[in-house]
Amino acid sequence: MLPNTFSETVALTKQFVLAEFDKTIQNQQLYYHNRWHIKTVQRRANQIFSIVAPHWQKSNQDTQKNPDLSRIHSLLDLCVATHDMVQIFLPQSHPHITRRRASGESEKATCDKLLTYICQLNQNLALAGKFQAQFSEKDIELLQLAILGTICTYSPLEESIYQPALYDSENPPHIITRILALADISSLGMDGVTVYNREGSLIFLEENPDIIPYIQEQKIELLSAEHPELAESFRQRLLKRARWQLSFARSRLSRTIQELMFFSDDVIDALVRDAFPYLNEETLRIVEKTTPTAVSTSLQQLLKFFQLDPDLIKNQLQTPSRLES
Repeated sequence: MLPNTFSETVALTKQFVLAEFDKTIQNQQLYYHNRWHIKTVQRRANQIFSIVAPHWQKSNQDTQKNPDLSRIHSLLDLCVATHDMVQIFLPQSHPHITRRRASGESEKATCDKLLTYICQLNQNLALAGKFQAQFSEKDIELLQLAILGTICTYSPLEESIYQPALYDSENPPHIITRILALADISSLGMDGVTVYNREGSLIFLEENPDIIPYIQEQKIELLSAEHPELAESFRQRLLKRARWQLSFARSRLSRTIQELMFFSDDVIDALVRDAFPYLNEETLRIVEKTTPTAVSTSLQQLLKFFQLDPDLIKNQLQTPSRLES
């Protein structure tokens, strides 16, 4: 049955998106980009939106644009659910190396899949005369720009990543793009070190699935004696991830401040106070003090730091029936 209202259309589209995403999660062993990540980003996005939206609406009323906040929030909600729907990994030349994605390919493929669905749905709604339930051209543009706005680029100077869309002065991003981008990679400033480290552990599992059987079967501690080359491979990869955690933390501390500068001073004050309580030097000091980055760090020390155990793996690939849409 076709939807009668725009909110029903968004709900139907979100249902399609999550069904597609669930297939990807299981087929590609997505230990980080999964329903847990969606819920986390949704919470952060809602928190930022609740602070920013009233001020944004008032500033637009002053220019007689009068935005529909309910519609904007619906589109943001759909963007959150959709932004990682497709994950494309580069071919691997060897089973025991980190799998990687080409920058932007997954996001562009996600947009293509979403827009194909929306185009067909809009056609069906038009044939049924339900024009008020359709996505407008502006809606579609905002969805696409927001998802593409999560594309990250590597900064050799910072040894970290950032989202270039937030720095495009010629085409300033829409509020949906800004909120989604911030919510996507701001775990340290918004949620603190524990959540930040957990995300690092899950990203490692997702990018290094060859370690998973050894953790599940509790054989990882025996590797140094039985398969020293593989044990050293895991150690080197974990150490690289730990060093990345530190460089990314430093980058986010400085860049988040820049990325909030788009907002007015009172909004920035509210965001830093209420949404980004860990965006400070003390948080960075904790990361620097607790993250093992010395070249001599053992495999056992790294496994302990990242808390890689069977329970972590078991709890992440949850079935859809255990998660809310």
